[in-house]
Amino acid sequence: MPAKTGQQYIQRLKQANNNVYIHGERVEDVTEHPVFKNVVQSMAKLYDLQYEKPDKMLYTSPTTGDKVSKTFMVPTTVDELVERREAIMEWQSFTKGLMGRSPDYLNADVMAMGQASEFYAEGDPMFAENAKNYAAFSRENDISLTHTLIHPQVNRAKIQAEQKDANVALHVVEKNDDGVIVDGVRLLATQGAITDEILVFPSTVKKSGELDDPYSLAFALPNNTPGLKYLSRESFVYRDNPYDHPLSHQFEEGDTIVAFDHVLVPWDRIFVLENSSICNRAFGETNAVVHMTHQVVAKNIAKTEFLLGVVLTLMDSIGIDGFQHVKDKGTEIMLTLETMKSHLFRAENNAKLDKWGMMTPDFAALDAARNWFPRVYPRMAEIIRILGASGMMGIPTEADFAHEEIGPILHRAMQGKNVEGYERVQIFRLAWDLTMSAFGSRQTHYEYYFFGDPIKMGMAYFDKYDKETYKARVREFLNSQNMNKLQI
Repeated sequence: MPAKTGQQYIQRLKQANNNVYIHGERVEDVTEHPVFKNVVQSMAKLYDLQYEKPDKMLYTSPTTGDKVSKTFMVPTTVDELVERREAIMEWQSFTKGLMGRSPDYLNADVMAMGQASEFYAEGDPMFAENAKNYAAFSRENDISLTHTLIHPQVNRAKIQAEQKDANVALHVVEKNDDGVIVDGVRLLATQGAITDEILVFPSTVKKSGELDDPYSLAFALPNNTPGLKYLSRESFVYRDNPYDHPLSHQFEEGDTIVAFDHVLVPWDRIFVLENSSICNRAFGETNAVVHMTHQVVAKNIAKTEFLLGVVLTLMDSIGIDGFQHVKDKGTEIMLTLETMKSHLFRAENNAKLDKWGMMTPDFAALDAARNWFPRVYPRMAEIIRILGASGMMGIPTEADFAHEEIGPILHRAMQGKNVEGYERVQIFRLAWDLTMSAFGSRQTHYEYYFFGDPIKMGMAYFDKYDKETYKARVREFLNSQNMNKLQI
């Protein structure tokens, strides 16, 4: 079938009736539930955009001839790589980069998994065929995916096999003719409540060798598979009012704990089974991490563009854009934006065909960007809070403005340089929802940990960086000084 529409996306969720729980209750229909219905509409808009801009968003399937999403396209030239990223940017422009797990993120992973499927033959030739078939299935059915990478935080000082309850993490229980029975818990499936299927992959930092094997799995399942439950955290959609909560109202994608209660994974859905070595190398050797980071950098550019727009609008609204320290803070965000764009330009223009036949961006540029953004995003959020100052606290609701007695008072009290009170508060509520509300705080936390602990990421980056080149230059300089060694 061709790429799906928004209505088809909604209809699938209704029919799937996934096992989703929130606020202590099972959700009967996520498409109608108060805390999910708006983000479901946002996701539906993403799929509709594919048909509103087919030249940008769709391409011809290599197997069926149907028009399918370009976010699944295997790029073989730099032009196709840019084309694929421009399709991603259409979605990111709509979400303002605020839905970190919009479908394009995992579509990049699935695309690489399919193209590099032979990598999975190391575990079993059947797994390579499974990976290839699943990528085609996802592309041809426009499957929306959530994913889970990490084990529960029980005792981080010990590996899973040494935990007091070694079975709390997802692990293999049994193998039979139909497949593999798995049981246990995984974290942290963003969009778990509003997607078609789940992709289970290992984190790449499991280095305990064969002790990690029982927990080293990769497979995909429909979200309504018997025994599979999604336990949503508290929702940040507090009221259904886009004036009061302009971002959380439509982009609160949610996070879920995933519980597997003796779930059957059919053999044709398994990609890695009890092999920590393959798991640890999967993202790197298939170049999935490169293509996923390419999508993430595009997302981060869209997010920074929006953040810059918000801070400039806020400055205008209260007439602070002439102050020296205000301009300097605006400059910080502008420099971040332009630097991120430069990373992306270098990554695409230095792209090369990899051994799997994918035109793959220059990872050095993307790796630097993904390590740097988590360090600067909290600062950008802080700048908005600093410039908003007390205005970020005294923010009435729309209902206050509508009140016959206090509304006129607020219109006068909240007025700005060139805007009425209602409009100025709308700007400040946007800035607040972006940075200080529960939704905004989660955005900052989420970006900080997007690829994992930034300190561990930084250590890995330091360790693999080519340091010898630069040390050699210093040695060469010192040697060129022709100094006589001191005789001691």
